[in-house]
Amino acid sequence: MSVSEIGTTAPDAELPRNDAQLALPGFEEAREGWQKAYDEQIPEDKTIRNRSGIEIEPIYTPEHWSGERHMSDLGFPGQAPYARGIYLTMHRGRTWTQRQLIGLGTPADYNERVRDILERGATAISLLPCNSGFRGVDCDEVPLPLLGTCGTVVNTVDHMDDALAGVALDEISTAMNDPTPFTLLAFVLGVAKRRGVSFDKITGTSNQSDYISHYVANHMFYRLSQPGSRRVLTDHVAYCIEHIPNWNPLSVVGQHMQQAGATPAETMGLTLSTAIQYAEDCIGRGLDPDAVLRRLTYFFDISISFFEEVAKFRAGRRIWARIAKERLGAKDPRSWRLKFHGQTSGVDLTAQQPLNNIARVAVQAVAGIFSGLQSMHTDSYDEAISTPTEESARIAIATQNILREEAHLCDVIDPLGGSYYVETLTNQMEEEILAVMHKIEAAGGMYEAVGAGVVQRMIGRSALDAQNRIDSGKDRIVGVNCYRSDAEAEQPAPYRPDVEAMAAHVEAFEAFKEKRSQAQVDGAIASLRAAANDENENVFEQVVEAAEVGVTHGEIVSALRDELGFGDPLIVA
Repeated sequence: MSVSEIGTTAPDAELPRNDAQLALPGFEEAREGWQKAYDEQIPEDKTIRNRSGIEIEPIYTPEHWSGERHMSDLGFPGQAPYARGIYLTMHRGRTWTQRQLIGLGTPADYNERVRDILERGATAISLLPCNSGFRGVDCDEVPLPLLGTCGTVVNTVDHMDDALAGVALDEISTAMNDPTPFTLLAFVLGVAKRRGVSFDKITGTSNQSDYISHYVANHMFYRLSQPGSRRVLTDHVAYCIEHIPNWNPLSVVGQHMQQAGATPAETMGLTLSTAIQYAEDCIGRGLDPDAVLRRLTYFFDISISFFEEVAKFRAGRRIWARIAKERLGAKDPRSWRLKFHGQTSGVDLTAQQPLNNIARVAVQAVAGIFSGLQSMHTDSYDEAISTPTEESARIAIATQNILREEAHLCDVIDPLGGSYYVETLTNQMEEEILAVMHKIEAAGGMYEAVGAGVVQRMIGRSALDAQNRIDSGKDRIVGVNCYRSDAEAEQPAPYRPDVEAMAAHVEAFEAFKEKRSQAQVDGAIASLRAAANDENENVFEQVVEAAEVGVTHGEIVSALRDELGFGDPLIVA
């Protein structure tokens, strides 16, 4: 079943004068009277479009959406078509997981910050490695001033042990921002073995396993060639299904697409197309559809375009449920759920008047909650400037606590459900999302579309259009192109790790390499190279074994680059 065969739940055109309208005495007369008065007050009303290009009407009524469509468009939470959420009780039964994304300095710096946020209410953690790690090199290969400014320097099992000191691996869910070949998870497993924690007790996500999104939007993540990344990802999924059953090895990252410039509708369409690609790759390898899809998760950006974001996620849930069941052959209803982590959009934050970002993040967070997310990261107000300070990180956590505890946003499931506007917009977004997916299908699927530059061109056009709207003043950004102040508040100083502590960290790393068994290291690297050239071997299994005997992150990546190819960026015109 192709994407083109997946119909939308939305009607082909606006609803006709339906029975619901006719049952409203005086509706037509009142509507016509209002329209006449409106036109007199705003004789040349401007056309308003959201970020996805959908025209927004000044008011929505039963002309646009009728409660007669309740079962086809809405249903109930935890039931098809899943517009209202993937779980029966949603946030009234269990609120979202607070998973703050943290990465700074040395493992000791990270550990101090993460233990602090756990004490302040966070219920899960996420580790963001230093950019040197994303680029696939070790800390002794990078100039000291660059280390730890954008993430934590973690190159060995020992480093991970220090980063997670005092964190119960069998109680706290961890998300590793860990592109191929997933060395961070290998280090976590090494720590688990040291502590006697069974792998089936470990929960969390390989949060950057989506190599396709890296080729589109995250150029520093090019660790391996596109074919090599495809091989290692399927091996990773297979290993985790067998050995770490409660770990989510596959996270499709729509966030990268949207932060690169894709519209919300394009983001959802491209993300679902990517999920189809990965699922079919894994199924083609012989993995059971339900085993794969039950552990599949999503990671999305939540922009400040409030209602558009709500509609994006409601429509995405409906589409994915149909794809998982009808195209991919999943029989377990748990496999039909679009489970997603949401992060408030750093692209919407500004370096100018940075305290305004607290309000922006709060609006984005409410949109995420009303969208029915499963976990959330709220950005700190200074994230447009540097790694968050301790104070700003606390405010970001408190924002979620206030929305949950004081604003009563969890009292009602899907409180926007049934809104004429929200339901109409959800249907329109579904049509736009499917249109994007049809383009990707016509290009041969997401893998081929990325290789040919189709996706990059689509996102590039949208990014340029968005920037032009800001530059022209059509889109107004407070503190940037409107409501500017001559007396701007002083920006917070960017975070910089302690130079002496980082130097000591690098020195200790070099000493570690001198003391380890070189014979074991050489043997593990040889086995890793052999596995990369043998389709019957699991590459990630060898990554795990190499990490256990002291092979470093940079050495693992280097060996696999030699065998599977370097990930060169694709330049498109």
